[in-house]
Amino acid sequence: MDQGLARDERDEHDPDPREAAPAESGPRRRRRWTRRRVLLVAIVGVLLTPFVAAGVALRLAYVGDVNAQARTRGHDAIWLGHAWVDGRRGYSDLAALAQHMLGSGIHDLYVHTGPLAKDGRLDPALHPRAAWAAQALRAAFPGVRVQAWLGQRLDGRDGLDLDDAATRARVLESARQVLDLGFGGVHYNFEPVPNGDRGLLDLLDGTRALVRARGGVLSMSAHHVEPLPGMSAVDDLVIGHTKWWSPGYLHQVATRVDQVAMMSYDTALPTRSLYGGYVRRQTDVALAAVPPQTELLMGLPAFQSHDLGHFSSAETVATAIHGVRLGLGADRRQRFGVALYIDFAATDADWAAYHADWGGPR
Repeated sequence: MDQGLARDERDEHDPDPREAAPAESGPRRRRRWTRRRVLLVAIVGVLLTPFVAAGVALRLAYVGDVNAQARTRGHDAIWLGHAWVDGRRGYSDLAALAQHMLGSGIHDLYVHTGPLAKDGRLDPALHPRAAWAAQALRAAFPGVRVQAWLGQRLDGRDGLDLDDAATRARVLESARQVLDLGFGGVHYNFEPVPNGDRGLLDLLDGTRALVRARGGVLSMSAHHVEPLPGMSAVDDLVIGHTKWWSPGYLHQVATRVDQVAMMSYDTALPTRSLYGGYVRRQTDVALAAVPPQTELLMGLPAFQSHDLGHFSSAETVATAIHGVRLGLGADRRQRFGVALYIDFAATDADWAAYHADWGGPR
């Protein structure tokens, strides 16, 4: 019906529906708006309180003196990019890497040999120089273990599915391939792995048997662990899932491998004090969760990035090392180290910070 005609036909004595109720007074309207604002502020306050408390706790965790004995124990590592296996790196690059590693505590090299296909297979065309890399790195650095770094994304409809037994079998066959190429171990990096994921544990069980039969080593890039109690619950409430592993799940992973390298970077924390405190808490929790017979390494952010998860001005090698040393304290655990991520992005300043604050004299 035409609304103009309806208004014209309405009896002049009929009340306008918009005027049927008395107008709300100004003070009453303001009181109702004030109550809504108070409720909104209260809700926001409830949601933010855990984050504010966590921020204060992380800032306080970065306070204190480091123990002079909190230095390299000869169990450090570095992630090496794909250029080592596809032909872009050669002998001159070995010499340059040797200069950086001189006098360091680096004992493991994780050489990117994947990525795995979404079904778990490894395409040989991706790593035509892998056998050369394994042999050349071993020759250049006697006593250093050279591991093949394999991984893939797990999220999304097209991600790798570790819950599928056939996929795990193909990943295991990929691990066998890199061992046949001459690598001394397998280093897995799957992201994101849900907390408590059973498929990963089953894969680690199978890979451990394979690697140990070859006299090799099995290691794993591990997710962040919940830095403070209750933060996973807050994550679930605010974003619908948690990005952290529980200490219990980290322990389950660590008992199945020879070495765990914590990816203690990409935290989205904007200041050095917050990031350093976070690394200290990650170190504290990981030391308690990872059994002494498993090597524990804390990752160092030797790279630059402009995404929202990484503030390069805050996440520095020097800050991370200081947080690690605060967390390690007087703990004399020998199977402990740090891992630099990643060789092609590490600057001279990153290497200098590693040597000055952790790696020992050049």
